[in-house]
Amino acid sequence: MATVKEKRDEILKDPAAPIFGNPDGDVTVVEFFDYRCPYCKSVAGKAMETAKKDGKVRVMFKELPILGPESVFAARAALAAQRQGKYIEYHLALMRSRERLTDEITIRIAQGVGIDLEKLKKDMGSPEIKRQLEANLELAQELGIRGTPAFIVGDRLAPGAIDEETLVKMIADARKK
Repeated sequence: MATVKEKRDEILKDPAAPIFGNPDGDVTVVEFFDYRCPYCKSVAGKAMETAKKDGKVRVMFKELPILGPESVFAARAALAAQRQGKYIEYHLALMRSRERLTDEITIRIAQGVGIDLEKLKKDMGSPEIKRQLEANLELAQELGIRGTPAFIVGDRLAPGAIDEETLVKMIADARKK
């Protein structure tokens, strides 16, 4: 199993990964998640809120669709939405949805945030998005991430749903190093 330190470049220098917050932030919070994971939904937006309050934090999203075909469909849709500049809005809408995410509901949510559905469906099938999801899965496996959510801050990996206080402490600890 690899350490976060050993995989630092692979984790942080992913030009395809969606970003929120300060793109030049001094600390990056990496969030591995699945749109169908109830624990992911319970902490959805916490890293983004922390980044807003802090001002010097960058949040990087790593889709890790491990809960079935609907998870893969939602992850592909979100990454395709990024090509329309709608990733964050769509990501939050998917995370806030309390309906069981079927393919139909995922598309309905996309329509609700003003995404061009024809372009979305075409982009979802792109080889780049497929490779990105495969790379996220491989990275997670190498790091020993066996479920979602999981957070990386600095050299520390925190599996599971963490609270804002823990996240703030992890960011402060990363700044000390």
